[in-house]
This record gives sequence, structure tokens and C-alpha cells, in this order.
Amino acid sequence: MATSPVVTRIAPSPTGDPHIGTAYQALFNAVFARQHGGKFVVRLEDTDRSRYNAASEGRILDMLDWLGGVWDGLKSDASPRKEDEFGPYIQSKRAELHRTYAEQLLESGAAYRAFDTPEELDERRKAAEARKDSFLGYDRRDRSLSREESERRAENGEAFVIRLAAPTEGQTVVRDRLRGDVVFNNAELDDKVLLKRDGFPTYHLAAMVDDHLMGVTHVIRAEEWLTSTPVHKLILQGLGWNEPEWIHTPWLLSKGGKKYSKRRGDPSVEDFRKMGILPEALLNYLGMMGWSMPSGEDGAAQEVFSPAEMVEHFTWERVSLGGSTFDLDKLRWLNGKYIREVLSLDDVTQRLHAFGTEQGYTEGIANNAYFHAVAAMMLPRFETLAEFWEKTPYFFTEDYSINDKAAKLIADGRELLPKLQATLTALPDFAHDTTDAALRGLAETEGLKAGKVMQPLRAAIAGTSESPGLFEMLEALGKERVLRRLERVMEGQ
Repeated sequence: MATSPVVTRIAPSPTGDPHIGTAYQALFNAVFARQHGGKFVVRLEDTDRSRYNAASEGRILDMLDWLGGVWDGLKSDASPRKEDEFGPYIQSKRAELHRTYAEQLLESGAAYRAFDTPEELDERRKAAEARKDSFLGYDRRDRSLSREESERRAENGEAFVIRLAAPTEGQTVVRDRLRGDVVFNNAELDDKVLLKRDGFPTYHLAAMVDDHLMGVTHVIRAEEWLTSTPVHKLILQGLGWNEPEWIHTPWLLSKGGKKYSKRRGDPSVEDFRKMGILPEALLNYLGMMGWSMPSGEDGAAQEVFSPAEMVEHFTWERVSLGGSTFDLDKLRWLNGKYIREVLSLDDVTQRLHAFGTEQGYTEGIANNAYFHAVAAMMLPRFETLAEFWEKTPYFFTEDYSINDKAAKLIADGRELLPKLQATLTALPDFAHDTTDAALRGLAETEGLKAGKVMQPLRAAIAGTSESPGLFEMLEALGKERVLRRLERVMEGQ
């Protein structure tokens, strides 16, 4: 018997900034689909109209395009921007379809109408809390209505929701690829709302209907959805459909062990992009979250790898269930490795200039030989694209600030400044060897260590004590600019 082709999906909700969890799930879904020659789908779950954010739709898709720009495998086979015969891929556009299947669940007895008003539900909930009774979410009061009464009230225009008629005895077993059989007591299940009073489905109904109709074979999603899976299984059973394979990936955690959350201020993908994190590095780091590449011949785990390499080596057996802590310092370190060891200098330079243009740094700054020279000098000194621009204003403008440490170095070396000016003015050029010999000669004449001469000069021309090699910097800036800056500093003494 032939097996169905693998189809995976991600289904983010457009409610705000693109979440790092969406990128995380996209990577694992795409890797698994590509490994099996299958299909990867992006569907927007916008049924929560109270939290819906129209702008967020485009931002989520833009995020995936940005990440997919460095790995074609992350470019979805079907999405709101790439419709096919199984679409549309925006859930609200499928609402009539979802209502049809809600009615089917009513007909089969797997669901029922509930006519309680929100005020009645709130009153009963508060009363249960006062009695210290458990209240799963609904007391099933309208579950006992006869079919005739339910139909009559609905025909009379009384507002209702459609709820799942969950079993109250026995157990529901969910078979998860990573966890084995997970057993849920049916007595603890809630009669979840499937269709709301406004006629829109809840996620529970819409996701299962769409997954089935879109041929999804493997539901790979965050661990938080595991407790909803018995509800999803019951919906599928009520419609007479087979289950997909369930795979619930471990949580991404913030430092402190709490779930990674935008609401607690953890960075979004857009935040990482504004920091100048490379998409390759971000995908690489997400691949390390809960999964590990096989060790190399030296026994060490491979930390730098591409999504294509992940496809080659991926197995669920190498996924750890403990949850992975998202460490921004580790991501920055990995980003630095990409900048210095993986990408070419030309590529880094192009990205620095493009990022600077995007973030408003490059006014009047051409992507020319001088810019390339600055990038090469700074290469060991930055880990993100933003950090490069934060550390290099003195290369591109005379309007750079002098920090407190540099100001002190200038003040301590003020008697040397005229001598530095005279020494540099007398030089025929600012080639590395020329300035090196001259400044070391001045130090010897003054009976000082070379650093005591070079520190106030560096501080004066860069406004900081942290810069690339002094002689390379002098050569790049050029004689005229260096002398002008020295003059300005001396005039300000």
C-alpha cells in the first residue's frame, strides 16, 4: 500500500510581532518535509478576531521570506502568497466551510448547541469559584437539551455557540512521536467551543478541518498544544477522519526557565533583524534548540551547520524534551562566527551596507573601496551588523562623540598632542610602516612606552579607546583628516 506524501504546516496567528516560535516551528516543519520530499504549508490562523492585527499578516510572511532568502527549503509550497487548489490559506476566508463541518458534528451528536450568554457563564463561573468547585470552562448545562428544543431555539434566532460533546468517562490516548502514548482522563476534558456566536470557528475546529482538507500528515507544533490534542482527536473522530501524526516539540525557554514569550519582553524576529542578526545564524541557532547534529570524528558536536545539512542528518531521536533556553549571547557569538568564518568579506560588506541603508546609517556613505577597508579592519570587533555601525561613526563623519574614557586619555596626554601633530605633519605619507616607525620614535624620545603615545592619539581621532589597529586606522583615515581632528581636539583643550 502506497503511503501518503508528507505534508507539514505552520499556522501562526497574526496578532502582533512575528514570534521566534513561529520561525522555530517553520524550520522543523520545513526540514522534515524536505527530508521526505514532501510539502510545507503556511496557513494564517486568524479566527481570534478580538486579537487580530491586519498588519501582522504581512509581517509574518515577510519574516518567512527573509529567512527563506538564505534557504529555499523554507519557502513554502503553499501560503497566502502562493495559493493552490487547497487554499485559501487565510483561515477566516474558509469560515463557511468550517460552519459546514460544525453542522456535521451537530448532526452526528459529536457536538451540541449551547445558548448561555457570556454574562450567565461568568456568573456561574464565579459561583463555582466561591464554592471552590472545579469549573473546567463550562458546566454542560445545555448538553441535555433535546434536539427538537435546540433546533427550535436556533430557528427563533437565539444566539448560540456549538460545543464539542467530549466524553466524560474513560480515557483518550494521544500517540506523540516524541513522547509515546500520552493518556488523558476524559473526566478532565472540557466541552470546547467549536463555533462562536459570531459564526467564526475556534482554532480547535478550524485547524483540524483545514489540516484534513489540506492533506496534512504530520502536525509538528509547540508543546503547549499537547493538552489540546485530545480535543483535536475527538473532533477528527466525530468527522470520521484519520489522525495525522502528532509531534509536539519542546518549549523554547527564556533565561530563568520560563516559556519564551513576547509578552514578557523576549525579542521577536523583527528585533533580531534590527540587531543585525543574520538569517543564516538565526536558523542555525534555532536548529540547535532541542536538537543536535551528530558529533564529528573528534567527538565534538557540530555547532555551525546549514538547514540543508540539518535535512541530511535530522532524526526525531536527537530531539531533547527538556526544553531549550534561548541565550542571546550564544546567538550573538554564532552570528559573529558567520561574519568572520562562514561568509566572504565581500558578502559581509554588502550586508553591512544594505543593513545600514535599511536602518538609516548610510547617508553619504558609498559602498566603495574605503568602506570595504573599514569592514575588513573591524571584522574581529563586531558580532552583529548593528554593532558595526555603532562602533564606526568616526570612520564616516566628523560629528562623532568622544566618550568619557577617551576624554580622560586625551586630558592625560594633552602635553603630547602638539608633538604628535608635529611628528605626523612631517611624514611623507601615512603608510603603516611610516606611522609605526614615527610614533615609536616619538615614544622613545619622550622616554615613554609606545602605548602612552598611541592612546591619546587614538582617543583624539576616534573618540574611543576601542578601535582597530592604530596604524591601519591612520592609513584609512588619511593624513588630512587625522591632522584636522588633532587640531580640533587641541583647540578644545
